Amino acid sequence: MSDPKKLAQSIASLYPEISKHGIAVSVAEDAATGDWLVTMTHGEHTLSTHLSKKDADDCQNGIQCVSLGIQIGRFVEDYCLGQGDCPV
Repeated sequence: MSDPKKLAQSIASLYPEISKHGIAVSVAEDAATGDWLVTMTHGEHTLSTHLSKKDADDCQNGIQCVSLGIQIGRFVEDYCLGQGDCPV
């Protein structure tokens, strides 16, 4: 089982655009499946996405999570860069 604080730190480390654009990240485990819900927030904008247990373990081992990276990129593009709401 992954540790939510460690997982959030690993995600932030693997994806520096999170802190660069002032995005908050939180993670919560789905006890029934062992998967994780990753939520990104900036101001009034929020995006949540699921992360499989395997992907969460990979993140904690310093391996990028492709599906999560795509969602982070979309969030940055749509809510930060597209609307000019996030620091660059």
